[in-house]
Amino acid sequence: MSPVPLLAFEAIEKSFGAVRALRGVSFELRAGEVHALLGENGAGKSTLIKVATGAHAPDAGTLVVAGERLARLDPAAAKAHGIACIYQQPALFPDLTVAENLALRLEPAGGWRRVRWGERRRRAEALLRQAGAHVPPDREVRELSMPEQQLVEMAGALGAGARIVLMDEPTASLTQPEQERLFAAVRALKASGVGIIYISHRLDEIFALADRVTVLRDGATVGSRTAAELDEPDLIRLMVGREVDRLYPPPAAPAGEVVLDVRGLGCAAAGVHDVSFTVHAGEVFALAGLVGAGRTELARVLFGLTPADAGEVRLQGERVALGSPRAAMAAGLAYVPEDRRRHGVVPELPVAQNLTLAAHRAIFPGGWLRAGPEQRCAAELIARLDIRPAEPAAPVTSLSGGNQQKVALGRWLATNPRVLILDEPTQGVDVGAKGEIHRRIRELAAGGLAVILISSDLPEVLGMGDRIGVMRGGTLREILTGGTPAPAVMAAALGRAGKGAA
Repeated sequence: MSPVPLLAFEAIEKSFGAVRALRGVSFELRAGEVHALLGENGAGKSTLIKVATGAHAPDAGTLVVAGERLARLDPAAAKAHGIACIYQQPALFPDLTVAENLALRLEPAGGWRRVRWGERRRRAEALLRQAGAHVPPDREVRELSMPEQQLVEMAGALGAGARIVLMDEPTASLTQPEQERLFAAVRALKASGVGIIYISHRLDEIFALADRVTVLRDGATVGSRTAAELDEPDLIRLMVGREVDRLYPPPAAPAGEVVLDVRGLGCAAAGVHDVSFTVHAGEVFALAGLVGAGRTELARVLFGLTPADAGEVRLQGERVALGSPRAAMAAGLAYVPEDRRRHGVVPELPVAQNLTLAAHRAIFPGGWLRAGPEQRCAAELIARLDIRPAEPAAPVTSLSGGNQQKVALGRWLATNPRVLILDEPTQGVDVGAKGEIHRRIRELAAGGLAVILISSDLPEVLGMGDRIGVMRGGTLREILTGGTPAPAVMAAALGRAGKGAA
């Protein structure tokens, strides 16, 4: 490795009003290494990334890029220095194709020139293949799933020839095979001498990829160590400053009566067909499967976003028509979607109004909006979910990604549903908050709630699922017992022989 770091942060300070986001952060990235940057939500990771990409100017401190000392960077200078970032929420144009999005990043701007469509398409195909993305270059981005969009972002970074790649939760929505393809691309970058700063809340990824680890807590550097020096309890203690209870609490009591009974459900528009399963009171029914298997599409059908055209749904024995979200809510269903920024929170509203938006009829009987009931409801949910900062009037966009996820969850908890559908509920959430959300899910189930948990995080599926439904090709192929080994779940997802049917 080169003795001169590719990138070094020296005593970086950054404040937003009275909030000190970064407090003298220092660490360095070497060529040909994966350097994991860890910390709870709000620890300062995303702010530091924005300093490195030129989105924020530090109040104090120095950036050193390949030996060149810089007081600050702007986005253009960061790009010129070979810095690229893959964000947790992909920054792509939804109405353009994949090839067009890549071209905007990689082709020179300005001036009249002829667009060579064939060459553009071939380059996009090569980059997508290198990133492990099985995505046609001519597809519009709006048609892609979140994992597919993240892989397109990876392809853009590869094409830009970046020397320094910052990755902010790149696998948040990826399943095991997609993760492995991304890991292969990361290792190839590392082998070529690229330095990678890797942010993830999935600790197993850190031990699989990272050479060194730096931990931030409350905006300050706790320490940097080699990954070989640490184990999972060490990392958790460094991140949260305390011991964390088990991430996957067991069920408090046996499951009760059937609450949700789905029979032969289908929706041609969503690509879902012939799905049958039950969920019991007090049960967490986990849905596993590869990207494109139909898990999110099934959730949208159940919640009436893409109404079913076949089959039936019964709630506590009574047949219900779920032709719209309003009908689903009236029947007692709640749905926390995967993409919190587009569908989980309303950016224009503060935290309190986001938390109470789905429960207006209960909070405001008679239709009169009153600040008192709204504030009391919001304060209870903020305390219950440990939303930070604990300020009901704060803009929801001022919260970290994990805290926005908690707001999205809290909104539906306020409705006191009978069936709660959670699509990637801990995506982008730190390890301490993840344990809190899991405990809350178990508490809700213990109170009689039927929970459908969709997750691309296989340890979460195995740890939380009392039963595991495996989807493939738009239908539910197998239902496995809780405690089924990971290889059997993956075999079922891939269409190979599996065991453990329930």
